[in-house]
Parts: sequence; structure tokens; C-alpha cells
Amino acid sequence: MACPAAAFAQDAARVYRIYWLSTQAQPDPFLEGFREGLRARGYVEGRNVVLELHYAIGNPQALREVATELRRGKVDLAVSSGPATRAMTTVAEVPVLFALSGDPVELGLVKSLGQPGGNFTGSTFLSLELAGKRVELLKEAFPNLRKLAVLSNANHPGEQSEWRATKEAAKKLGIAPLYVPFAGGNELDGALTLVGDAHADALLVFPDVLTMVHRKKITDFAIAHRLPSMFGWSEYCDAGGLLSYGANQRATYFWLATYADRILRGEKPAGLPVFQPTKFELIVNLRTAEQLGLDLDKSSILFRANRVIE
Repeated sequence: MACPAAAFAQDAARVYRIYWLSTQAQPDPFLEGFREGLRARGYVEGRNVVLELHYAIGNPQALREVATELRRGKVDLAVSSGPATRAMTTVAEVPVLFALSGDPVELGLVKSLGQPGGNFTGSTFLSLELAGKRVELLKEAFPNLRKLAVLSNANHPGEQSEWRATKEAAKKLGIAPLYVPFAGGNELDGALTLVGDAHADALLVFPDVLTMVHRKKITDFAIAHRLPSMFGWSEYCDAGGLLSYGANQRATYFWLATYADRILRGEKPAGLPVFQPTKFELIVNLRTAEQLGLDLDKSSILFRANRVIE
């Protein structure tokens, strides 16, 4: 009877080491969401878990050296945020949790969403149903919408599937979609110039880390060109976007701590299905609506909003 008690005491005294890798900058709301999730599951930093933070702002390649360290050090788990996951693709020795806006199957991280089959699992925000829903909501808020510019990072895994779903939804509503892809931050200004020259009625931006990093530039552009805009995450609306519809990212990172706990307790990522959020939030920025001269009081969109920015 003493053996199980001794084993329990040994586990209780163990300090787990987690690497956090990100191309964002601090303060990091996603890290805070993950920390909250860990605390909710009994993990206390400095007592039974240590988080080692590695940031390379806007430069996933710089994290490849950290990936090399993972093979040498005593690390129990790595958590990669957004495009930082690309730096981890060659790591096979350590369990890796990810949260991606794109398709982890296309990126080669997992064999399938239901059966990852390797040392990677986590969450993807990619939902083709959401792509069509965003077009519908934009049309509801702006009934005169006839020509829609679609701004997209062409290097985003799963981007072509999202574009097809968006195009199909637009055509069903009698909207002509104009595809404006760009590859890398150095091409964004040129893409925005094309959007301006197209004289579109509205702008839809696919959610991914690159457009997220440049969200202020994009939302300022949309307002300056009097374009109603639709995005995928609330952070875009906080920066001045008109509408957003999608999962709450911080809540997803809070949930990701559930998988971290299960892996630290001995489960393998190979058998933990990639999670896809099922709860989505609609955000409306009334300040931006006023700047654009839009009267959303006549639309039911306000009654359906989860949050209104006034």
C-alpha cells in the first residue's frame, strides 16, 4: 500500500517544463488565456510547472534554433502559437500543442483531424462554414453589397479552400467576389492598392496571423476608403473593423490547457483529435459604422451581436 502513495507523492513534487513559442509580441493575450487554463487545472508556475517563453516577432524562422534546443533539453511539452508552428515541423521528440488559423493536415502536422497520428495536436480555427457565414452577415449589414473584395494571405494553409467557400457563398447572394491575394507583409501595401482601385462595395479579410499583425493598417484603409469590413476575430474590430465573426481566440487557448494537462499526465497527442471551436461570436463596431455613414439600427445584426463596440 505504500508504493502507490510514494508514486503519488513523487508526481506531486514534479515540476513540468513547457516551452511557449510565438511570433507575436508581449503582452500576449493568448499566453494569458493558456495560463488561466493551466491554473484552472491546478498548475502553479514555479511550483509544479515552468513556462519558458520564446518570442520571435513576425519571424517564424528565428524559432528554428529553439526547436533544436527541444531535442537537447528536458522539455515535457511545447505549445506553439500561430505561425510559430511552422518552426516545429521537424520536432518529433517532444509533444507539441498548436493553435492554428489554417489547415494542420495541409501543413503536414497531422494525418487527420480525428486521428493526428504523431506528436502534434491542438486546435484549428479554420471552418469553411464560417467563411460563407461571414459573407451572409456582411450582406445583412450592408444590403447594397454587389462587389466584394477578398483580401487573403496566399501562404496561409487551407486558404484556397476558404476562398472557394467564400466565392460560392458570394455568388449565391448575387455578389461578385474579387480575390486579392498577397504573399508576405512586403506585398500587403500593393494588395491594398488593388483593393482601392477595384472600387468594391465592401472588404472581407481572411483571418490569419499576418493580417492580424497588420490589422490596424487594414482597418484604417477600409475606413479611409469607406469600405464596410468583415473579419474573423474580435481583435480586428477592436482595431477599427466593422464586423467580425468567429471563435474567441483567448478562450481557445484557455481550452488548450486541457490537452496540456492530459499530455502531461501521460496521454499521447496521436490519439487526441484536433479541436475545432463550435461557439462563435459576432462583434459589431458602431464607432466604425458611424464613420462609414452606416445606420445599423435598421438591421437585425445588432440584436444578434455578442458584443457591440460603441
